[in-house]
Amino acid sequence: MRAWVVLAAAGALVLTACDSDGGSSGPSGSGSPSATGAGTTVRLPDLTGQQVSVAAVWTGPEQANFTKVLKEFEKRTGAKTTFVPAQDPIVTFLGTKIAGGQPPDVALLPQVGALAQAVERKWVQPVGKEAQAQLDRNYVDHWKELGRLDGTQYGVYFKAANKSLVWYNTRAFDNAGVSEPPRTWQEFLKTADELSASGTPPVSVGGADGWTLTDWFENVYLSQAGPEKYDKLARHELKWTDPSVTQALTTLAQLFGRKDFLAGGQSGALATEFPKSVTQTFTGGDQPGAAMVFEGDFVAVNIAQTQAKIGTDAKVFPFPAVGKDAPVVSGGDMAVALKPSEGAQALLTFLASPDAAAVWAKEGGFISPNRNLDPAAYPDDIQRGIAKALVSAGDDFRFDMSDQAPASFGGTPGAGEWKALQDFLKNPKDIAGTQARLESDAAKAYGH
Repeated sequence: MRAWVVLAAAGALVLTACDSDGGSSGPSGSGSPSATGAGTTVRLPDLTGQQVSVAAVWTGPEQANFTKVLKEFEKRTGAKTTFVPAQDPIVTFLGTKIAGGQPPDVALLPQVGALAQAVERKWVQPVGKEAQAQLDRNYVDHWKELGRLDGTQYGVYFKAANKSLVWYNTRAFDNAGVSEPPRTWQEFLKTADELSASGTPPVSVGGADGWTLTDWFENVYLSQAGPEKYDKLARHELKWTDPSVTQALTTLAQLFGRKDFLAGGQSGALATEFPKSVTQTFTGGDQPGAAMVFEGDFVAVNIAQTQAKIGTDAKVFPFPAVGKDAPVVSGGDMAVALKPSEGAQALLTFLASPDAAAVWAKEGGFISPNRNLDPAAYPDDIQRGIAKALVSAGDDFRFDMSDQAPASFGGTPGAGEWKALQDFLKNPKDIAGTQARLESDAAKAYGH
Protein backbone atom coordinates (compact mmCIF):
# COMPACT_ATOMS: atom_id res chain seq x y z
CA MET A 1 0.00 0.00 0.00
CA ARG A 2 1.44 3.35 -0.97
CA ALA A 3 2.07 5.94 1.68
CA TRP A 4 -0.03 9.08 1.67
CA VAL A 5 1.24 12.55 2.41
CA VAL A 6 -0.99 15.31 3.70
CA LEU A 7 -0.15 18.90 2.92
CA ALA A 8 -2.21 21.63 4.55
CA ALA A 9 -1.93 25.06 2.97
CA ALA A 10 -4.17 28.09 3.13
CA GLY A 11 -6.76 26.05 5.00
CA ALA A 12 -7.08 23.46 2.24
CA LEU A 13 -6.29 19.78 2.31
CA VAL A 14 -4.22 18.37 -0.50
CA LEU A 15 -3.62 14.63 -0.67
CA THR A 16 -0.82 13.44 -2.91
CA ALA A 17 0.54 10.09 -3.98
CA CYS A 18 3.02 8.88 -6.55
CA ASP A 19 1.27 8.15 -9.83
CA SER A 20 2.21 4.73 -11.15
CA ASP A 21 0.46 5.42 -14.44
CA GLY A 22 3.01 7.99 -15.44
CA GLY A 23 0.23 10.45 -16.24
CA SER A 24 -2.13 10.48 -19.15
CA SER A 25 -3.07 12.85 -21.90
CA GLY A 26 -6.48 14.43 -21.99
CA PRO A 27 -9.32 12.58 -23.71
CA SER A 28 -9.84 12.89 -27.41
CA GLY A 29 -12.92 12.54 -29.58
CA SER A 30 -15.60 14.73 -31.00
CA GLY A 31 -18.68 15.98 -29.26
CA SER A 32 -22.12 14.52 -29.78
CA PRO A 33 -24.18 15.70 -32.74
CA SER A 34 -26.68 17.39 -30.41
CA ALA A 35 -24.14 19.01 -28.12
CA THR A 36 -23.31 22.67 -28.43
CA GLY A 37 -20.22 24.50 -27.28
CA ALA A 38 -16.67 23.36 -26.71
CA GLY A 39 -15.35 20.75 -24.33
CA THR A 40 -17.42 17.71 -25.26
CA THR A 41 -15.40 14.51 -25.43
CA VAL A 42 -17.97 11.84 -26.25
CA ARG A 43 -20.22 11.23 -29.28
CA LEU A 44 -23.79 10.25 -28.45
CA PRO A 45 -26.65 9.15 -30.73
CA ASP A 46 -29.82 11.05 -31.50
CA LEU A 47 -32.42 9.53 -29.16
CA THR A 48 -35.28 11.94 -29.83
CA GLY A 49 -38.55 10.39 -28.70
CA GLN A 50 -36.92 7.66 -26.59
CA GLN A 51 -37.43 7.20 -22.85
CA VAL A 52 -34.59 6.18 -20.50
CA SER A 53 -35.38 5.33 -16.86
CA VAL A 54 -32.62 5.20 -14.24
CA ALA A 55 -32.87 3.66 -10.76
CA ALA A 56 -30.58 4.57 -7.85
CA VAL A 57 -30.73 4.73 -4.07
CA TRP A 58 -29.68 8.40 -4.02
CA THR A 59 -31.93 10.85 -2.22
CA GLY A 60 -31.80 14.54 -1.31
CA PRO A 61 -28.82 16.50 -2.70
CA GLU A 62 -27.32 13.41 -4.35
CA GLN A 63 -30.51 12.73 -6.30
CA ALA A 64 -30.79 16.40 -7.24
CA ASN A 65 -27.21 16.51 -8.52
CA PHE A 66 -27.53 13.28 -10.49
CA THR A 67 -30.70 14.65 -12.07
CA LYS A 68 -28.54 17.46 -13.47
CA VAL A 69 -26.35 14.81 -15.11
CA LEU A 70 -29.45 13.26 -16.67
CA LYS A 71 -30.61 16.67 -17.89
CA GLU A 72 -27.30 17.12 -19.69
CA PHE A 73 -27.77 13.68 -21.27
CA GLU A 74 -31.23 14.79 -22.44
CA LYS A 75 -29.78 17.98 -23.91
CA ARG A 76 -27.19 16.05 -25.90
CA THR A 77 -29.39 13.21 -27.15
CA GLY A 78 -32.99 14.40 -27.21
CA ALA A 79 -34.01 11.49 -24.93
CA LYS A 80 -36.36 11.91 -21.98
CA THR A 81 -35.08 10.51 -18.69
CA THR A 82 -36.88 9.43 -15.53
CA PHE A 83 -35.22 8.98 -12.14
CA VAL A 84 -36.62 5.97 -10.25
CA PRO A 85 -35.97 6.16 -6.47
CA ALA A 86 -34.74 2.77 -5.22
CA GLN A 87 -34.31 1.31 -1.76
CA ASP A 88 -31.60 -0.81 -0.15
CA PRO A 89 -30.96 -3.59 -0.81
CA ILE A 90 -31.22 -2.53 -4.44
CA VAL A 91 -31.15 -6.13 -5.68
CA THR A 92 -34.45 -6.77 -3.90
CA PHE A 93 -35.89 -3.55 -5.32
CA LEU A 94 -34.82 -4.42 -8.87
CA GLY A 95 -36.13 -7.97 -8.48
CA THR A 96 -39.57 -6.57 -7.72
CA LYS A 97 -39.44 -4.27 -10.76
CA ILE A 98 -38.27 -7.06 -13.06
CA ALA A 99 -40.89 -9.48 -11.76
CA GLY A 100 -43.52 -6.84 -12.48
CA GLY A 101 -42.27 -6.40 -16.03
CA GLN A 102 -41.08 -2.82 -15.44
CA PRO A 103 -37.31 -2.86 -15.04
CA PRO A 104 -35.52 0.49 -15.42
CA ASP A 105 -33.22 0.88 -18.41
CA VAL A 106 -30.22 1.56 -16.17
CA ALA A 107 -29.49 1.02 -12.49
CA LEU A 108 -26.73 2.38 -10.27
CA LEU A 109 -25.47 -0.43 -8.04
CA PRO A 110 -23.75 0.62 -4.79
CA GLN A 111 -22.24 -2.82 -4.13
CA VAL A 112 -19.95 -5.08 -6.16
CA GLY A 113 -21.83 -8.01 -4.65
CA ALA A 114 -25.05 -6.69 -6.18
CA LEU A 115 -23.48 -6.94 -9.65
CA ALA A 116 -22.63 -10.61 -9.11
CA GLN A 117 -26.22 -11.33 -8.08
CA ALA A 118 -27.65 -9.39 -11.02
CA VAL A 119 -25.40 -11.20 -13.51
CA GLU A 120 -26.25 -14.58 -11.99
CA ARG A 121 -29.95 -13.81 -12.46
CA LYS A 122 -29.31 -12.68 -16.07
CA TRP A 123 -30.65 -9.20 -15.42
CA VAL A 124 -27.84 -7.10 -16.90
CA GLN A 125 -26.44 -6.47 -20.36
CA PRO A 126 -22.73 -6.27 -21.26
CA VAL A 127 -21.49 -2.77 -22.03
CA GLY A 128 -21.41 -1.82 -25.70
CA LYS A 129 -18.30 -0.96 -27.69
CA GLU A 130 -18.78 2.81 -27.30
CA ALA A 131 -18.99 2.57 -23.50
CA GLN A 132 -16.03 0.18 -23.48
CA ALA A 133 -14.00 2.67 -25.50
CA GLN A 134 -14.71 5.37 -22.92
CA LEU A 135 -13.75 3.00 -20.11
CA ASP A 136 -10.48 2.08 -21.78
CA ARG A 137 -9.66 5.75 -22.35
CA ASN A 138 -10.62 7.11 -18.95
CA TYR A 139 -10.23 4.40 -16.28
CA VAL A 140 -7.36 2.45 -14.74
CA ASP A 141 -7.63 -1.34 -14.82
CA HIS A 142 -8.85 -1.90 -11.27
CA TRP A 143 -11.90 0.32 -11.67
CA LYS A 144 -12.78 -1.60 -14.84
CA GLU A 145 -12.21 -4.94 -13.10
CA LEU A 146 -14.71 -4.04 -10.38
CA GLY A 147 -17.41 -3.82 -13.06
CA ARG A 148 -16.33 -7.02 -14.81
CA LEU A 149 -17.41 -10.60 -14.15
CA ASP A 150 -16.04 -13.75 -15.78
CA GLY A 151 -14.25 -11.66 -18.39
CA THR A 152 -17.32 -9.64 -19.43
CA GLN A 153 -17.65 -5.92 -18.72
CA TYR A 154 -21.04 -5.03 -17.27
CA GLY A 155 -20.50 -2.00 -15.05
CA VAL A 156 -19.35 1.59 -15.44
CA TYR A 157 -18.19 3.20 -12.19
CA PHE A 158 -19.55 6.72 -12.24
CA LYS A 159 -19.32 7.93 -8.64
CA ALA A 160 -16.46 6.96 -6.37
CA ALA A 161 -15.74 7.76 -2.75
CA ASN A 162 -12.61 8.22 -0.71
CA LYS A 163 -13.86 6.57 2.48
CA SER A 164 -10.73 7.14 4.57
CA LEU A 165 -11.37 10.68 5.81
CA VAL A 166 -12.14 12.34 9.14
CA TRP A 167 -13.83 15.75 9.02
CA TYR A 168 -13.42 18.09 11.98
CA ASN A 169 -14.84 21.28 13.44
CA THR A 170 -11.94 23.73 13.58
CA ARG A 171 -13.51 25.78 16.37
CA ALA A 172 -13.85 22.69 18.56
CA PHE A 173 -10.21 21.83 17.95
CA ASP A 174 -9.14 25.40 18.78
CA ASN A 175 -11.22 25.45 21.97
CA ALA A 176 -9.60 22.20 23.10
CA GLY A 177 -6.10 23.43 22.27
CA VAL A 178 -5.61 20.79 19.57
CA SER A 179 -3.16 22.33 17.10
CA GLU A 180 -2.57 19.45 14.68
CA PRO A 181 -4.86 16.71 13.35
CA PRO A 182 -3.86 13.21 14.55
CA ARG A 183 -1.91 10.98 12.19
CA THR A 184 -1.95 7.69 14.12
CA TRP A 185 -4.65 5.81 16.04
CA GLN A 186 -2.96 6.53 19.36
CA GLU A 187 -2.81 10.23 18.51
CA PHE A 188 -6.49 10.03 17.52
CA LEU A 189 -7.43 8.63 20.94
CA LYS A 190 -5.29 11.29 22.66
CA THR A 191 -7.05 13.99 20.66
CA ALA A 192 -10.40 12.48 21.68
CA ASP A 193 -9.35 12.70 25.33
CA GLU A 194 -8.44 16.38 24.92
CA LEU A 195 -11.71 17.18 23.17
CA SER A 196 -13.73 15.34 25.79
CA ALA A 197 -11.96 17.24 28.57
CA SER A 198 -12.89 20.52 26.83
CA GLY A 199 -16.58 19.62 27.02
CA THR A 200 -17.18 18.68 23.38
CA PRO A 201 -18.01 15.06 22.45
CA PRO A 202 -15.07 13.97 20.29
CA VAL A 203 -16.77 11.82 17.65
CA SER A 204 -20.17 11.74 15.98
CA VAL A 205 -21.09 8.23 14.79
CA GLY A 206 -24.09 7.56 12.53
CA GLY A 207 -24.73 4.14 14.01
CA ALA A 208 -28.38 4.02 12.92
CA ASP A 209 -27.02 3.36 9.43
CA GLY A 210 -25.07 0.12 9.67
CA TRP A 211 -22.93 0.87 6.62
CA THR A 212 -21.06 3.59 8.51
CA LEU A 213 -19.91 1.00 11.04
CA THR A 214 -18.60 -1.32 8.32
CA ASP A 215 -16.51 1.62 7.09
CA TRP A 216 -15.05 2.13 10.56
CA PHE A 217 -14.12 -1.54 10.75
CA GLU A 218 -12.65 -1.70 7.24
CA ASN A 219 -10.31 1.24 7.75
CA VAL A 220 -9.02 -0.14 11.03
CA TYR A 221 -8.67 -3.65 9.59
CA LEU A 222 -6.92 -2.60 6.37
CA SER A 223 -4.35 -0.49 8.20
CA GLN A 224 -3.78 -3.03 10.95
CA ALA A 225 -4.02 -6.41 9.18
CA GLY A 226 -2.79 -5.28 5.77
CA PRO A 227 -4.13 -5.57 2.22
CA GLU A 228 -3.52 -9.32 1.78
CA LYS A 229 -5.69 -10.32 4.73
CA TYR A 230 -8.20 -7.62 3.77
CA ASP A 231 -8.63 -9.25 0.36
CA LYS A 232 -8.99 -12.71 1.89
CA LEU A 233 -11.59 -11.56 4.41
CA ALA A 234 -13.48 -9.76 1.62
CA ARG A 235 -13.69 -13.07 -0.29
CA HIS A 236 -14.43 -15.01 2.93
CA GLU A 237 -11.27 -17.01 2.41
CA LEU A 238 -10.47 -15.92 5.97
CA LYS A 239 -13.00 -16.53 8.72
CA TRP A 240 -14.41 -13.67 10.77
CA THR A 241 -13.25 -15.57 13.84
CA ASP A 242 -9.63 -15.02 12.75
CA PRO A 243 -7.32 -13.34 15.31
CA SER A 244 -6.83 -10.41 12.92
CA VAL A 245 -10.54 -9.59 13.25
CA THR A 246 -10.25 -9.92 17.04
CA GLN A 247 -7.44 -7.39 16.97
CA ALA A 248 -9.35 -4.93 14.79
CA LEU A 249 -12.50 -5.10 16.93
CA THR A 250 -10.39 -4.69 20.07
CA THR A 251 -8.86 -1.57 18.55
CA LEU A 252 -12.25 -0.20 17.51
CA ALA A 253 -13.58 -0.86 21.02
CA GLN A 254 -11.04 1.66 22.30
CA LEU A 255 -13.29 4.26 20.70
CA PHE A 256 -16.73 2.64 20.79
CA GLY A 257 -16.24 1.52 24.39
CA ARG A 258 -15.79 5.08 25.68
CA LYS A 259 -19.20 6.63 26.27
CA ASP A 260 -17.61 10.07 26.62
CA PHE A 261 -15.96 9.70 23.21
CA LEU A 262 -19.27 9.36 21.35
CA ALA A 263 -21.89 12.05 20.84
CA GLY A 264 -24.82 10.78 22.90
CA GLY A 265 -22.86 7.74 24.05
CA GLN A 266 -23.46 4.32 22.50
CA SER A 267 -27.26 4.68 22.60
CA GLY A 268 -27.11 8.11 21.03
CA ALA A 269 -24.82 6.90 18.26
CA LEU A 270 -27.19 4.01 17.49
CA ALA A 271 -30.07 6.47 17.16
CA THR A 272 -28.15 8.84 14.87
CA GLU A 273 -28.54 8.55 11.10
CA PHE A 274 -25.63 9.48 8.87
CA PRO A 275 -26.84 12.95 7.76
CA LYS A 276 -27.38 14.04 11.35
CA SER A 277 -23.98 12.67 12.36
CA VAL A 278 -22.49 15.26 10.00
CA THR A 279 -24.75 18.25 10.61
CA GLN A 280 -24.53 18.01 14.41
CA THR A 281 -20.74 18.19 14.11
CA PHE A 282 -20.92 21.54 12.34
CA THR A 283 -23.75 23.31 14.14
CA GLY A 284 -24.02 24.78 17.62
CA GLY A 285 -21.28 27.41 17.56
CA ASP A 286 -18.97 26.89 20.54
CA GLN A 287 -21.08 23.92 21.67
CA PRO A 288 -21.30 21.65 18.60
CA GLY A 289 -22.77 18.18 18.91
CA ALA A 290 -19.31 16.70 18.24
CA ALA A 291 -15.85 17.71 17.06
CA MET A 292 -15.19 15.02 14.44
CA VAL A 293 -17.14 12.80 12.07
CA PHE A 294 -15.65 9.98 10.02
CA GLU A 295 -16.84 9.29 6.47
CA GLY A 296 -16.05 9.82 2.83
CA ASP A 297 -15.76 12.86 0.61
CA PHE A 298 -19.56 12.91 0.25
CA VAL A 299 -19.73 14.42 3.74
CA ALA A 300 -19.27 17.75 1.95
CA VAL A 301 -22.88 17.56 0.72
CA ASN A 302 -24.17 17.42 4.30
CA ILE A 303 -21.79 20.11 5.55
CA ALA A 304 -23.23 22.35 2.84
CA GLN A 305 -26.60 22.08 4.62
CA THR A 306 -25.08 23.90 7.62
CA GLN A 307 -23.53 27.36 7.95
CA ALA A 308 -20.03 25.87 8.16
CA LYS A 309 -17.62 26.68 5.36
CA ILE A 310 -15.38 23.92 4.09
CA GLY A 311 -11.74 24.92 4.36
CA THR A 312 -12.25 27.23 7.33
CA ASP A 313 -14.94 25.93 9.72
CA ALA A 314 -14.73 22.35 8.43
CA LYS A 315 -11.46 20.66 7.53
CA VAL A 316 -10.46 17.06 6.91
CA PHE A 317 -7.57 14.70 7.58
CA PRO A 318 -6.86 11.11 6.46
CA PHE A 319 -8.06 8.24 8.63
CA PRO A 320 -5.29 7.71 11.18
CA ALA A 321 -2.78 4.93 10.66
CA VAL A 322 -3.49 2.00 12.96
CA GLY A 323 -0.63 -0.07 11.57
CA LYS A 324 2.32 0.94 9.42
CA ASP A 325 0.30 2.72 6.73
CA ALA A 326 -2.85 4.79 6.75
CA PRO A 327 -5.73 3.01 4.99
CA VAL A 328 -7.11 3.92 1.56
CA VAL A 329 -10.63 2.51 1.24
CA SER A 330 -12.88 3.41 -1.65
CA GLY A 331 -16.50 2.83 -2.51
CA GLY A 332 -18.62 3.72 -5.47
CA ASP A 333 -21.70 3.32 -7.61
CA MET A 334 -21.62 1.54 -10.96
CA ALA A 335 -24.11 1.93 -13.77
CA VAL A 336 -25.44 -1.22 -15.48
CA ALA A 337 -27.88 -1.65 -18.34
CA LEU A 338 -30.95 -3.77 -17.56
CA LYS A 339 -32.42 -3.48 -21.06
CA PRO A 340 -30.75 -4.11 -24.45
CA SER A 341 -31.73 -0.64 -25.61
CA GLU A 342 -29.84 2.05 -27.49
CA GLY A 343 -30.74 4.55 -24.78
CA ALA A 344 -29.32 2.41 -21.98
CA GLN A 345 -26.01 1.92 -23.81
CA ALA A 346 -25.80 5.61 -24.68
CA LEU A 347 -26.22 6.55 -21.02
CA LEU A 348 -23.46 4.11 -20.00
CA THR A 349 -21.22 5.71 -22.62
CA PHE A 350 -22.01 9.19 -21.29
CA LEU A 351 -21.44 8.18 -17.66
CA ALA A 352 -18.02 6.74 -18.59
CA SER A 353 -16.96 10.09 -20.07
CA PRO A 354 -15.41 13.11 -18.34
CA ASP A 355 -18.35 15.19 -19.58
CA ALA A 356 -20.87 13.49 -17.28
CA ALA A 357 -18.50 13.55 -14.31
CA ALA A 358 -17.89 17.28 -14.75
CA VAL A 359 -21.62 18.05 -14.35
CA TRP A 360 -21.79 16.61 -10.83
CA ALA A 361 -18.23 17.49 -9.82
CA LYS A 362 -18.92 21.22 -9.93
CA GLU A 363 -21.86 20.73 -7.52
CA GLY A 364 -19.61 19.21 -4.84
CA GLY A 365 -19.95 16.06 -2.74
CA PHE A 366 -18.74 13.94 -5.63
CA ILE A 367 -15.52 12.21 -6.60
CA SER A 368 -15.00 10.60 -10.00
CA PRO A 369 -12.69 7.65 -10.74
CA ASN A 370 -12.39 9.08 -14.27
CA ARG A 371 -8.72 10.00 -14.62
CA ASN A 372 -9.39 12.41 -17.49
CA LEU A 373 -11.77 14.65 -15.59
CA ASP A 374 -10.24 18.12 -15.34
CA PRO A 375 -9.55 18.78 -11.62
CA ALA A 376 -10.75 22.34 -12.17
CA ALA A 377 -14.28 20.89 -12.34
CA TYR A 378 -14.28 20.46 -8.54
CA PRO A 379 -15.52 23.49 -6.57
CA ASP A 380 -12.70 23.82 -4.03
CA ASP A 381 -9.17 22.76 -3.19
CA ILE A 382 -10.27 20.23 -0.58
CA GLN A 383 -12.41 18.24 -3.00
CA ARG A 384 -9.77 18.64 -5.71
CA GLY A 385 -7.16 17.21 -3.37
CA ILE A 386 -9.34 14.28 -2.30
CA ALA A 387 -10.10 13.46 -5.94
CA LYS A 388 -6.46 13.76 -6.96
CA ALA A 389 -5.43 11.37 -4.20
CA LEU A 390 -7.93 8.74 -5.30
CA VAL A 391 -7.14 9.00 -9.00
CA SER A 392 -3.38 9.15 -8.40
CA ALA A 393 -3.59 5.92 -6.41
CA GLY A 394 -4.14 4.10 -9.70
CA ASP A 395 -4.75 0.44 -8.90
CA ASP A 396 -3.34 0.77 -5.36
CA PHE A 397 -6.49 1.07 -3.26
CA ARG A 398 -8.94 -1.33 -1.64
CA PHE A 399 -12.64 -1.28 -2.39
CA ASP A 400 -15.18 -1.22 0.42
CA MET A 401 -15.26 -4.76 1.84
CA SER A 402 -18.96 -4.89 2.69
CA ASP A 403 -19.82 -3.71 -0.82
CA GLN A 404 -17.91 -6.69 -2.24
CA ALA A 405 -19.94 -9.13 -0.14
CA PRO A 406 -23.31 -10.65 -1.03
CA ALA A 407 -25.97 -8.04 -0.23
CA SER A 408 -27.54 -10.28 2.42
CA PHE A 409 -24.31 -9.97 4.44
CA GLY A 410 -22.79 -6.61 3.51
CA GLY A 411 -25.68 -4.47 2.30
CA THR A 412 -28.95 -5.17 4.12
CA PRO A 413 -30.32 -2.97 6.94
CA GLY A 414 -30.95 -4.92 10.12
CA ALA A 415 -29.07 -8.01 8.95
CA GLY A 416 -25.61 -9.45 8.44
CA GLU A 417 -22.59 -7.25 9.01
CA TRP A 418 -24.63 -4.09 9.49
CA LYS A 419 -26.61 -5.59 12.38
CA ALA A 420 -23.64 -7.39 13.96
CA LEU A 421 -21.63 -4.17 14.12
CA GLN A 422 -24.59 -2.24 15.48
CA ASP A 423 -24.80 -4.83 18.26
CA PHE A 424 -21.05 -4.42 18.77
CA LEU A 425 -21.45 -0.64 19.09
CA LYS A 426 -24.10 -1.28 21.73
CA ASN A 427 -21.81 -3.68 23.60
CA PRO A 428 -18.16 -3.27 22.52
CA LYS A 429 -16.99 -5.76 25.15
CA ASP A 430 -18.63 -8.67 23.31
CA ILE A 431 -15.88 -9.18 20.75
CA ALA A 432 -16.09 -12.97 20.63
CA GLY A 433 -19.87 -12.91 20.26
CA THR A 434 -19.63 -10.32 17.48
CA GLN A 435 -17.12 -12.46 15.61
CA ALA A 436 -19.27 -15.56 15.96
CA ARG A 437 -22.32 -13.75 14.54
CA LEU A 438 -20.30 -12.27 11.70
CA GLU A 439 -18.88 -15.66 10.74
CA SER A 440 -22.24 -17.40 10.94
CA ASP A 441 -23.93 -14.78 8.74
CA ALA A 442 -21.03 -14.67 6.28
CA ALA A 443 -20.99 -18.45 5.89
CA LYS A 444 -24.68 -18.42 4.98
CA ALA A 445 -24.34 -15.50 2.57
CA TYR A 446 -21.31 -16.89 0.77
CA GLY A 447 -22.80 -20.38 0.65
CA HIS A 448 -20.01 -22.00 2.64
